[in-house]
Amino acid sequence: MKKLMLKNKLFYILPVLLIFVAISCKKEYLEIPAQQDDVLSLTSSSSTLVLEEQFAQNLLAFNWTTGTNQGTNSAISYKLEMKKDGDDSSIPLEYDLGKNVFSFTFEYGTLNHILLNTFGVDPGTAQVMEVKITATVASEGVAPQVAATKVTITPYKPLSAELYIIGSATPAGWDIANAIEMTPSTSVLATFVYQGQLAAGTFKFPVNRDTCWCQDFYTRNPADSTMMVFNEGGSGEDLQWEIYESGQYTITVNLINLTILIESTLSPPFSMLWMVGDASPSGWDIDTPQPFTQSEEDPFIFTYEANFTPGEFKIFAGPLGDWCGEWYRPPVNGQDLTSNEVEQNSGCDLDNKWLVTTENEGRYKVTLNTMDNTIQFDPITLYLIGDGGPNGWNIADPEPMTYVDGYFIFNGELGADNPTGEFKISKFEGDWCDGDWVNAATPDQSLLNTEYIITHGCEGPDNKWRLAEGDAGTWEITINLDEGVMTILK
Repeated sequence: MKKLMLKNKLFYILPVLLIFVAISCKKEYLEIPAQQDDVLSLTSSSSTLVLEEQFAQNLLAFNWTTGTNQGTNSAISYKLEMKKDGDDSSIPLEYDLGKNVFSFTFEYGTLNHILLNTFGVDPGTAQVMEVKITATVASEGVAPQVAATKVTITPYKPLSAELYIIGSATPAGWDIANAIEMTPSTSVLATFVYQGQLAAGTFKFPVNRDTCWCQDFYTRNPADSTMMVFNEGGSGEDLQWEIYESGQYTITVNLINLTILIESTLSPPFSMLWMVGDASPSGWDIDTPQPFTQSEEDPFIFTYEANFTPGEFKIFAGPLGDWCGEWYRPPVNGQDLTSNEVEQNSGCDLDNKWLVTTENEGRYKVTLNTMDNTIQFDPITLYLIGDGGPNGWNIADPEPMTYVDGYFIFNGELGADNPTGEFKISKFEGDWCDGDWVNAATPDQSLLNTEYIITHGCEGPDNKWRLAEGDAGTWEITINLDEGVMTILK
């Protein structure tokens, strides 16, 4: 009974196997055209290549025709070979590609590796490579067909796959055997990142931890601290970057562009600061005091500009309404405006203030750096600049306007040298982009129109007031920047 059952199973299985074999053979037969009758030829997508790491994923393509099977209805298999042109002693690189394949591509990065490591081509050296395709017909008596082409390729020295940071600013110090490995970016080629603590000191970037100090380094570009220099074998100037204030930093470097970005990752201790005191227009108001402006480029920097009169002031950090909250105050009470020292403290016990007297009253720009707790008081003076006024276009050493009780006053001749000249007002002297300007609201604005705008540096718009025929004469111009009021009277 068991033998009968086994025989029946074989009876059913055997036809299935025969059908599978028949289908497989038919499929193989259909992949072979009835007749291949073409001249085998090989072409490449480029005849000359200078490889670059930033284009490592670009492709060099080789394409070929089918060749001929001499009417045998037999399949054709293909093999691609590469070798140095004229070097018959070396073993070529071979790729058996099988049937029905008529193209092959190399990524530039792969091609670079092949030239450097398989064929020993030096980086930066142009090498002619011969590439050959061989078509073999699966039938006796049909000779293999061969086609070839040549490509001139210049490889590059690959950038390091690792990068380290070392120096007195780093936790590892100058112990190169324990240099800190940077993290490679997963999204940007040849980019490395360090995030962590840095102390006051210097640093540079080795590519490994070899203790001979003869490895490649990336050091500071002498002309631009945001750029790096590649020092092969430790050669070249050993210029380093310097950290002046300890803290948490993020350093991002790109080995292709040779760029470096150093960012402090600390947050400012306060997001808002306010002026408080009767020496300023803000007065002794801690509910709605006048705010400082936080810098967009450096959030640790806060500025405030106003007319200061005899009295006292300090700088409030909040919370609003709390006299015993957080403050920035001078180290001694009655401090004048010449010292850069400032202390951050809280409470009502210690209440030092800056003092403005009749001798130093005027308009000031106050700059507070909450990173290193320093403060700067820069006096503001206005100057009439332009060929319509007595200063002409002399921005380096102009005559200042007079300051009286919050008003800047010009009283003098306009149009003496140019009856239809123009002018604007600077808040500084030195060079054209060194500070802020008081510009007319519109180009060639009439002296009858006192609307104005404040512009920064050379960002513009560079609008000016223009004298009309008959305007030349003696004029008085007054401006109060706190109140935004300007008068021009002949």
